[in-house]
Amino acid sequence: MTRLRQPVLITGGAGFIGSNLADALLSDGQRVIVADTLSRPGVDRNAEWLAGRHGSRVEIERVDVADRDALRPLVERAGAVYHLAAQVAVTTSVEDPEEDLRANLLGTFNLLEIARSRPDPPPILFTSTNKVYGSLAGIPVESGERGYRFADGRSGVDEGTPLDFHSPYGCSKGAADQYVRDYARIYGIPTVVFRMSCIYGRRQWGNEDQGWVAHFARALLAGDAIRIFGDGHQVRDILWIDDLVDAMRRAMDRIGTTAGEVFNIGGGPGNAVSVLEVVHALAEILDRQVPLEMEPWRPGDQRIFVTDNTKLERALGWRPTTSSRAGLERLAAWLEEELAETGVRVATAAGR
Repeated sequence: MTRLRQPVLITGGAGFIGSNLADALLSDGQRVIVADTLSRPGVDRNAEWLAGRHGSRVEIERVDVADRDALRPLVERAGAVYHLAAQVAVTTSVEDPEEDLRANLLGTFNLLEIARSRPDPPPILFTSTNKVYGSLAGIPVESGERGYRFADGRSGVDEGTPLDFHSPYGCSKGAADQYVRDYARIYGIPTVVFRMSCIYGRRQWGNEDQGWVAHFARALLAGDAIRIFGDGHQVRDILWIDDLVDAMRRAMDRIGTTAGEVFNIGGGPGNAVSVLEVVHALAEILDRQVPLEMEPWRPGDQRIFVTDNTKLERALGWRPTTSSRAGLERLAAWLEEELAETGVRVATAAGR
């Protein structure tokens, strides 16, 4: 992987994905600037962990990307930018759509405009979401033995699937997704978009609406009930964090060919599991059981989302290397170790 003379800027760098990405870059000798509001539960612990491991090679700046004046000097120093900062919960976006728009769309627009003002704009990788495809209403779905499946025989959702923003979160991320793509076409800024499926792994302090795999594990360890919306047979392709970080770094290293592109990324058909399968696997791994609370489906919930990674595989020679079972075992081991080291109760209110 290429090491830059200038530091790499990671917005949202103290979050789950950001802290893992920062650690990988720092471990290879790259200097990193972490820009984060440090306002979400657990991110302060991630920031302390990064500082303790890497010392002065990591700068941690308390910055809101919606504040262009505060963001500008960091972007102007950066040799590359991974833009991860966002409001990430659908339910939160419904409760406060203005704040969702400010964080996701205005923050992204600020970053793009600062980059455009530079004579040598840095490459930017933006993390979008599979929620830009909405409820996939045009794709027929049927029930199968292990959960819902595509009735037309397709293996997954590719980048040619029509966009259908659903919820304020879907609108803000979807609009930002399109701005990032268009700034490559109109202004020549080297940008690449990753539309991510369900990412899980170490340093994830998830809740019922975001980071649900880790949330389930934490609930099991704490003895909290797990709330499931729908029937639990909805299917997601979960992707272990190290595989995502590998793909992100490859995309940035090959920005000459990835610029202007949009890629779906997830665990793919080989890591497609139902919500109930994840619960039962974690319960077996952790040797814990908790009550399940079933709630009605939420508007726009997808019965199934499985990523077609073909475009990314062809562009980067990348594919997931961690099976869902191996990833769940690693996640459980990390959470148990974290609990043993810190003594901190690792679960929040029951959910998903």
